[in-house]
Amino acid sequence: MQDIKELDSRGIPGGFIASSVFENAAIAHGEAVGFAADSLFVAHPIQDRTDEEMKLLAETAFERAVALICHG
Repeated sequence: MQDIKELDSRGIPGGFIASSVFENAAIAHGEAVGFAADSLFVAHPIQDRTDEEMKLLAETAFERAVALICHG
């Protein structure tokens, strides 16, 4: 999140993608550092998905992921 904060301070849009299990941690970290990074949370878990499942997950999230860097 520190990298995203630095990019944001330079006017460079960004964000992060994580699985939904990390949403509360991201909120808490953002509150701790005083910066709420743009984020996209996808279904958890990730590691045991097949290639086909990962492809579907990526296709489902693609437009939202692009929006993280094109919102400015």
